[in-house]
Amino acid sequence: MNRNDSAVISPEIFSTHDAVLVLEDGNVYVGRPYGAQGVTTGEIVFSTAMTGYQETLTDPSYAHQIVVQTFPHIGNTGVNDEDLESQKIWVAGYVVRDPATQISNWRAKRTLDEDLNAQNIVGIADIDTRQLVRHLRSAGVMRAGIFSGEALVDESGRLKRIDDLLDVVQNSEFMAGANLSEEVSTNESYVVEPQGEYEGKDPLYTVVSIDLGVKAMSPYRMAERGCRVHVLPAGTTWEEITALHPDGVFFSNGPGDPATADFEVNQIRQVLDAKIPFFGICFGNQLLGRALGFGTYKLKFGHRGVNQPVQDLTTGKVEVTAHNHGFAVDAPKGDPVPSPYGDGHFGRVQVSHVDLNDDVVEGLQCLDIPAFSVQYHPEAAAGPHDAAYLFDRFIDQMREAKEAR
Repeated sequence: MNRNDSAVISPEIFSTHDAVLVLEDGNVYVGRPYGAQGVTTGEIVFSTAMTGYQETLTDPSYAHQIVVQTFPHIGNTGVNDEDLESQKIWVAGYVVRDPATQISNWRAKRTLDEDLNAQNIVGIADIDTRQLVRHLRSAGVMRAGIFSGEALVDESGRLKRIDDLLDVVQNSEFMAGANLSEEVSTNESYVVEPQGEYEGKDPLYTVVSIDLGVKAMSPYRMAERGCRVHVLPAGTTWEEITALHPDGVFFSNGPGDPATADFEVNQIRQVLDAKIPFFGICFGNQLLGRALGFGTYKLKFGHRGVNQPVQDLTTGKVEVTAHNHGFAVDAPKGDPVPSPYGDGHFGRVQVSHVDLNDDVVEGLQCLDIPAFSVQYHPEAAAGPHDAAYLFDRFIDQMREAKEAR
């Protein structure tokens, strides 16, 4: 039987040479090991990106998630040392259909399989990822596990039963309720100095970036616009932030449930009260939503990939954007509303961006204080550059605030 012809396979048809993917709902997929062998569990999600697998793997927002690539051919360009979004691979596991057997790119230093092995990332290949994604699109994302090698064998040397593997999956952690910011954040602060045409010059603005799982390209996008960016760990105090006299504060992307991030929400309220320009992306957008008094909720299967159409309601412009989020802000679309927190304490707020596929809130704009956020990844790593103007918008806010002093 060709495994790709029938993705859900009878539990008896596997051996110690195989890899087995078990979903929380009992669906089983058998393929071959890819990357390291062993066992891993996490929330299984899918990315629709055709390119940028290296940026996906090293995005801290994928911590505790098993990523399925919908594009069948993965690994063709190998791995280089320039496109990393952090210092390690963060995905909990990796699912692909047809990994490349040879790499062809002048920047490649090693194969993707070598990187997965070196960082102990358990994966599975040669399954029908199209069928798997169709299932997740209807059933929703769920917990899953990948098992291979010794993880398929019990203490007596016999193959484990599927029920044994399913027990491992069903006893693993949920993403809802997970607080992961400190796990993925930098341990020590660091500075990104002005880049490009501003390199070697005095900074135009000082930005404090709170690292909740930041991608390397985000502070770079601000640095190439003349900013000195202080990247600070999650848990940094308000006193430590203000000691740097920032012209603006940035809250990054990151994994986990925004409902657990009370410390960061209170921190944003202090930024807003101080009238310091604020910009948040992804997790930072959800936290701004909570700070303003809106709720958040978990999406059925989330948005992941580099081809999500979003409309900027403030301009009418439609842009193709990079996404990686499983939670969203619950805010009313249409006319501006008073911020729910403190009966309008932060003035008027409007939904600034919406996803054109499912109408999910993709951005917030405060009208009476200098603060805004978007749910997607405008740093474009990997992805289109349609949303680069948002960094210019942040620069404009800092300039206006500075001129008003």
